[in-house]
Amino acid sequence: MKFTLRDYKPEDFGTLYEIDRACYPMDIAYSKRELRAYLQMPGAECIVAATADSIAGFCITAHQNTRGYIVTIDVLEQFRRTGVGSSLLRKMEQSLAANAVREVWLETATDNESAIAFWKKHGYRTCGTRAGYYPGGRDAFSMEKTIASPAKSKESG
Repeated sequence: MKFTLRDYKPEDFGTLYEIDRACYPMDIAYSKRELRAYLQMPGAECIVAATADSIAGFCITAHQNTRGYIVTIDVLEQFRRTGVGSSLLRKMEQSLAANAVREVWLETATDNESAIAFWKKHGYRTCGTRAGYYPGGRDAFSMEKTIASPAKSKESG
């Protein structure tokens, strides 16, 4: 499947909102207000995976100093296991590293086996559990990964 990665544009907002609602249960999906707030946070960045005629997924991150946070990575079901999620993650990690981020954090539901496998495949490790993190009392794993600066990546590669 062919797709390109590009920066978020304000006209994408409605589509991103619908994708988030398609990817997560209603009690976990972001409201329009929450999604706007995350997109406008200091240090926020959003990358979109676009096909010829639609948006397949997106990733929102934020950073402050040397710490980054993955707010969400959403890929529509028909585009999963095609490289969209991995490409979005690689692009965001590169961008975070270019902004002097060295540690990336995220939360994922303890019962979301496919998400846990995805994060572990990409080098994230569980570093704790957040009890009742999600609505309905669902727990989340806190996960983290240390990333190298672009200069260090080139030297070691």
